Amino acid sequence: MKPKINVMKKILFIAFVVLNSVAFAQTGPKIVFKDKDNTIDYGTVTKDTDDGLRKFEFTNTGDAPLVITNAKSTCGCTVADYPKTPIQPGKTGIIEVKYNMNPGPIRKTITVETNAVNVESGMVALKIKGEVIVKKEVNPLEKKQSLMEKS
Repeated sequence: MKPKINVMKKILFIAFVVLNSVAFAQTGPKIVFKDKDNTIDYGTVTKDTDDGLRKFEFTNTGDAPLVITNAKSTCGCTVADYPKTPIQPGKTGIIEVKYNMNPGPIRKTITVETNAVNVESGMVALKIKGEVIVKKEVNPLEKKQSLMEKS
């Protein structure tokens, strides 16, 4: 009799695991960003040659419309523009981020508030990094000196 009880216990355990995995499967909108670690690296740029605009592309991999309710930066030097209409399942969207290109290191975070079920509390942190350098101006006298040395 004991072998039948052990088999029944195993069958019940497997049924329990299967039912729980189905019950805990997340349904709803899911946001997945294209950029690795939700980070865009500006690299080393100059204010004169770069407008500071970058785009975070994402996809709604869930089964319900994705709604973004807000996107805010840690400071006023970075502004985010996000889609105001729901992103349907399987569709992509873009969040544009514009940094004001002040000289120095770039280390900013943009917090995106959504109804996505695959991120904690629907919040996603996007990051930008890099460095803005001042383009070195060549002094006309130095330029003339350099030309004379080459002759």
